[in-house]
Amino acid sequence: MRTEIGLGLQSDKPAGTYARLARSAEAAGFDVLTVFGDLMYQPPIFPLLEMAGATSRVRLGPACLNPYSMAPYEIAGQIAALDLASHGRAYLGLARGTWLGAVGLEQPRPLTALAEAAEVVARLLRGDGTEFAGRVHRLAAGTVLRYERQRPAVPLLIGAWGAQGAALAGRIADEIKVGGSANPDMVPVIRERLRSGRDVGIVLGAVTVVDTDGEAARAKARTEVAMYLAVVAGLDPTVTLPEGLVEEVARLVDGGHDEAAGRLIPDDVLDRFAFSGTPAQVAAQAQRLIDAGVRRVEFGTPHGLTDDRGVELLGSEVLPRLSR
Repeated sequence: MRTEIGLGLQSDKPAGTYARLARSAEAAGFDVLTVFGDLMYQPPIFPLLEMAGATSRVRLGPACLNPYSMAPYEIAGQIAALDLASHGRAYLGLARGTWLGAVGLEQPRPLTALAEAAEVVARLLRGDGTEFAGRVHRLAAGTVLRYERQRPAVPLLIGAWGAQGAALAGRIADEIKVGGSANPDMVPVIRERLRSGRDVGIVLGAVTVVDTDGEAARAKARTEVAMYLAVVAGLDPTVTLPEGLVEEVARLVDGGHDEAAGRLIPDDVLDRFAFSGTPAQVAAQAQRLIDAGVRRVEFGTPHGLTDDRGVELLGSEVLPRLSR
């Protein structure tokens, strides 16, 4: 199966920007456009609907929504709207969510909440009006969406690193996304953790900074990675980090010294958690993931020294170098 190449966008841009980037990405040959669902950024549905109207081929979806800050019936409604606006090109990404303590949300029974949210969404999309009595989520008999849907189902992606989350994806999802990783050594780890005979696609995505000035690109990527290294470093069992690195990077980031924190990150560590450098360097990183058997490579924000330049280089200089 041909490997898809996706573009992951942060929802921090003014109206009109998403449509422009989406048109450029589709024309360049990207297959999937994703909008992140990070805390305190714009809700993904806004940029996704804008991009749906500006494109005709690419798949579109949020990665990821969570069942704690958004009720499953609202998730179903938003994904139904996106599927309608895109004429059947939507996918749904679900994850437990991160940093929700900042807005006072607890996350009890995360695997149960995810599984039941996916079930509620699936029932509402297909018009199943039978009662669903879960441990976290419920639907009373006769509860159905009161409008037509484009399709009775959309592809489901689960965002997870760990064994239990991956096993859940193995049971119910079409794809699993390992966010914040550009590490081909994680692919066999995730494949083993899926514990499934089903065909579940593995997606790896991470911060991407590409530029003809490779050193400037890698310097910016280091700063970006520093801000989430403490979150993802402990999730990757294949990486051995220099002693004290995570603690010192976290200390500097907490003090507002992101660039100084980034300068501490060695080249080999950077390449596990970001795509960065010249187009040839970024293409070589992506090719290693393709060769490892991923279903999709996702190039995440900020893409380049500027968004537009990064997307242009990814499309014109990186994609043509890939064998997939």
